[in-house]
Amino acid sequence: MQPLLCYKTLPIWKHDTIPQAFQQAHNTKQGTWAKLNILKGELDFAMLNEQGEILSELHFSPTKQPPLIEPQAWHRIVAFSPDIECQLSFYCQANQLFTQKYQLTPTHSEILAALPHLQGGKALDVGCGSGRNALFLAQHDFEVDAWDVNVQSMQRLEQIITAEQIHQVHTQLRDLNENQQIQDQYDFIYCTVVMMFLQAHTIPPLIAQMQQATKSGGYNLIVCAMDSEDYPVQSDFPFSFKTGELKAYYESWTILKYNENVGELHRTDEQGQRIKQRFATIFAQKI
Repeated sequence: MQPLLCYKTLPIWKHDTIPQAFQQAHNTKQGTWAKLNILKGELDFAMLNEQGEILSELHFSPTKQPPLIEPQAWHRIVAFSPDIECQLSFYCQANQLFTQKYQLTPTHSEILAALPHLQGGKALDVGCGSGRNALFLAQHDFEVDAWDVNVQSMQRLEQIITAEQIHQVHTQLRDLNENQQIQDQYDFIYCTVVMMFLQAHTIPPLIAQMQQATKSGGYNLIVCAMDSEDYPVQSDFPFSFKTGELKAYYESWTILKYNENVGELHRTDEQGQRIKQRFATIFAQKI
């Protein structure tokens, strides 16, 4: 398992400030470990099953500290001494640090799938949003140029970069519809769920620029919505790929993955269900 990193520590609790919610049955969320540190006094603790039944009761003090609580484990604080002082911290795996700490959308699944093929180097994030993928790659030996047109998203990313003292991510405010030029050379260029928000005339020159800016042996990754008979594209997407269209751009490359599978958008329908959409996905290596 990856090393665990602390992403949040709550203020010190005393007898009259331990939240009532923690004295009732609750569980840690997926991907989160919890650690209660007893600074003073004594505390009784219970591990529970999903029905709230007690599996074990434990007694803790400054000399007998609680262990890490696993993700989604049910538990509660049962009782504590009048002089109790304790502090709760939350931990996550290293590659989830920015997702958990800054409530970012998780790293795209295709970035995670591509990672075993990548050896670090220089990457370009074409449409980075708040930086979920760029920050992840910066943890894995990449120097990342991150471009986006959204001022608020870029400000959010720059705040994280400053707070975490990250030196490997470099932001640029860029309207891709106005400027597709890529000057530098990169080991990895990716564009995940971005192209459908661009104008159709932008796509051919943008892909051409991505390809020419990729070093020999480097990689491109594109994920974009499709327009198909079974899953018509969302009406507000200016662009979408047709069947086989994206693959045709990479005929001279080594295609490591190509599919046109059905996925889900982050937006929901009137019933609150995530909207399904077919996506074209390609991961290819430049010969």
